[in-house]
Amino acid sequence: MDSGRGAETGVVRGATATWAGGASGQLVGREQQLAELERCLDDPDGPGLVLVHGERGAGRSAFAHAAAERLATRDHVVLPLVCVRGDQDRPLLLALRVVTAVREHRPVTGRQPAAGRANLEAEVLPATERGDRAALADALLSALTHAAPVAVVVDDAQYADAASLGVLGAVAARCPPEVRLVITSVRHTGGAGDAASGRRQDQAVGLPAQAGTVRTIALPRLTRPQLADMVARRSQAAPDPALVARVLGLTRGIPAAADALLTEWSRRDAVRIADGHAFLAASAPVPVLPDEDRFMRALHELGEPCRTTAAALSVLWPLGRTAVALVARSTGLSDQEVGDGVRRLIAAGLLDELPGEDGGGPRGWVFRSPLMEHATRERLGPLERARMSAAAVEALWAARDGTAAATSPRRPAVLLEEADTVTYLPERMADAGVLIDRERAAAELTAAAEALHPDTEDRGMLRWFRAALRLIEEPAARELALLRCVKAAWVVGDHPAAGQAAETILRDPSDVVSGPDLHELAALQVVAVTSVKDWPQLSRMGAAEWWDRLPLPPEAALPARALALCMSGRWPEGLDLLSRTEPVWRPDPHIRLIPELLQAAGNLVQGRTDMLARALETPPDPGLPPEALYSIAAGYTLQLLGNADLCGAMDLLKDRGMPPEALPPTSHFLLLHLQGRWDDALALARGMVAKDQTFIAPPQHHLFAAGTAAILLARGKPTGAARLIAGERETHEGHVEIFLDVAEAAVLRTMGRPDAADRILRRGLREADARGYVYGTDELAAALAMLRAEDGRADAAAGCLWRLEELAGRTGSGRTRLLYLLASARVRQQGSGAARELLHEAVELARSRCQPFETAVTLAAAAGDAGPPELLHEAYELYGETGSLLSRFHTRAAMREAGLTVPTRRQAAAENEQLLATLVTEGLANRQIATVLRLSQDAVANRLSRLFARTGLRSRTEVVSAMLTGTPLTAPDL
Repeated sequence: MDSGRGAETGVVRGATATWAGGASGQLVGREQQLAELERCLDDPDGPGLVLVHGERGAGRSAFAHAAAERLATRDHVVLPLVCVRGDQDRPLLLALRVVTAVREHRPVTGRQPAAGRANLEAEVLPATERGDRAALADALLSALTHAAPVAVVVDDAQYADAASLGVLGAVAARCPPEVRLVITSVRHTGGAGDAASGRRQDQAVGLPAQAGTVRTIALPRLTRPQLADMVARRSQAAPDPALVARVLGLTRGIPAAADALLTEWSRRDAVRIADGHAFLAASAPVPVLPDEDRFMRALHELGEPCRTTAAALSVLWPLGRTAVALVARSTGLSDQEVGDGVRRLIAAGLLDELPGEDGGGPRGWVFRSPLMEHATRERLGPLERARMSAAAVEALWAARDGTAAATSPRRPAVLLEEADTVTYLPERMADAGVLIDRERAAAELTAAAEALHPDTEDRGMLRWFRAALRLIEEPAARELALLRCVKAAWVVGDHPAAGQAAETILRDPSDVVSGPDLHELAALQVVAVTSVKDWPQLSRMGAAEWWDRLPLPPEAALPARALALCMSGRWPEGLDLLSRTEPVWRPDPHIRLIPELLQAAGNLVQGRTDMLARALETPPDPGLPPEALYSIAAGYTLQLLGNADLCGAMDLLKDRGMPPEALPPTSHFLLLHLQGRWDDALALARGMVAKDQTFIAPPQHHLFAAGTAAILLARGKPTGAARLIAGERETHEGHVEIFLDVAEAAVLRTMGRPDAADRILRRGLREADARGYVYGTDELAAALAMLRAEDGRADAAAGCLWRLEELAGRTGSGRTRLLYLLASARVRQQGSGAARELLHEAVELARSRCQPFETAVTLAAAAGDAGPPELLHEAYELYGETGSLLSRFHTRAAMREAGLTVPTRRQAAAENEQLLATLVTEGLANRQIATVLRLSQDAVANRLSRLFARTGLRSRTEVVSAMLTGTPLTAPDL
């Protein structure tokens, strides 16, 4: 008869394949545990066995791989093995594999492999067949001692047979210090045992008492900072706190779940990078884990009834104990089968049991990973999901109505505190659809959506309005529901959907939609087309024929057409249309809001500010709805901010009782920019860029990009500023680009290209003049005058000064007056009495305008000509408030040239390093850095050498990596 030894030997040899080659990624958040392992390895009297445990996905295999690497650095022969499902049914299999692995590595110690094979056949296999643990332990101890220094690393020991664990425990108690055993095992906290296997899988492997000293290292879940580190490493960017919070919420810190989530988001381009920061794209959906994911494989391997139970619980678990009965009712499983499925899901580490009070049984169950819960729920078919959701809704309605006792002997359904009690019932009503009372569901969905307005976190307002629309059958009520959907889509930023829904109503409006509503829908459709930059469609909407095809009253169609003309940059045509049709739109106080705002903006474009001033002096009609009052206040605030009138904007907000934080994001950015709160402005801007939410209506349409570019340039990021400007130039077809021209010219001047800057500015002025555009040309003229003055071409700058003086007189703008004063002083002979007088006025005007960066520029210009050099100190501090590293660097140079002491030299040294690292990260060569810093190339090379020496970084690549991940550049002497 065949003894089976050949087959057994084959199993042993095949099982020695290493797991290390498949270990994934970098270890994140395990520094403390690795340090503990290092202490064990360095201690000659340390434990013979280190047991590493953690739940599924905790990173045990990656940790084992790291342990193997550290053991290898200590000249240990490392023997990695992995246990697989089914090994627990083969007594002493793991022990046999360890002996085989050790003896196969005897060539390292000078032994012959053939002798090892003979000993295996003669001694070990018979002992295994007899089940002689002692003999096998002796053989293993002898093999390990002869192979020392050696380390055996066993992964997934939860699948190992108990007899082998006993052998390893006995060996661990007797092995010499040169022998190390490292074992990893799954350990799930809480839960019941696995009824199928008869063994508790939620516990770490069991070892006999004679195992001696065993060190246990637990791998906990990752904390928020550790997850932030993971995101930073994956994206090579500093993560947005909202992104980290989303990862934590979906994975609860389980490393493998976080890795899977980031991988799926990366495949879908859902994580966007803006200015070295990582953001989650707007409305990025939660990805569905693929079938090959470890958590989904674990569920699949459990079979039935676990899979069906998990699927139902993914919908019903928030109902606590009631969920078991509802799962049985909606799936056809028996209560016993559901209970068995729950126990096995807990044992597998997929569910957690929520303990009740005073030992009264569990309150319910919750998925360990919400990401897996989502993936399980998304695999349900529409009918299954609707049926289970309907069961949940009926149970909650019955409990609310007090009819639960009459329909079921069980306790009424109550939502667990762990559930999202705001969104659960509306989500279930939306999924249940026509399987529940349509009228009640539509009413409750509408009420829930309205309660969530404006739903900045996109928790469900728009989905619930749409679900209610699907349930409503009466035509008039449906149209009102569609109107709610239009407004909700606009609020949450889904502008294309809002425009499409608006057009649906406008094509065939009923009597239930009022005239002001039609006017608002028509205007919204125009702005929606503008926001997605569909310039051909916007041009068509500027024609009367486009509006004639819609059955709209003139008071709705005419202002919307004028709006389309203005949004496409055809301001004279838009203003002319409004002027000719004023008797149509003027009588209604609601309808005239947008035309009046358009007239104020259009006159501003043409250099006339009187209409804007009159509009601001006229209080709004108190009978207007709150949303209309908000919109018009936000619109006029934008005009003031676009005109760099910070004081006027703040006065308007105060007068209208509107906090600055309530402004639309783009307007809020402009406000923060003028206030010098550049950290806040840039944080807001990054998120807006990453989520493609940077739209501003003309004529301020380029101010966001230009303002952001100005911040980046002042902080030493000319490349980033240039990229942003170039990207913005591609998005506004046919519009003037005055503010982009000003911003690009500043970048070119910084990079040592004054001729190119001169061409950009002259082209901008020509295009503005050709189109009768005055708004913003003061910035172009001032920049051109300064540039020509620096080149010693005072005569060529005279025309710019004349233009600035004329504009300042015509508009009464404080910004234009300040630009004129600074440019005039620069063009005139420096140090002359006239120049000093101009700069004195400029300083007073700048201080009154309360804009830190503008004031700092003015003070720096005035120092030496109009006032004491100490003005540089004040400018230096103001530049510091805005975080303008490059401006502070040049101001330090000016202070040294003026013989002034640079304050806080240690801080200055740190800023110099930060600025230099920023320029390196921008991809600038030494020659370009020298141009930006106005230094020699040798000086730049010396500064780089000192940066490497102080920080320990060894290359430009390491500098870039440190900057992109937000790693501080810490100099030892600071």
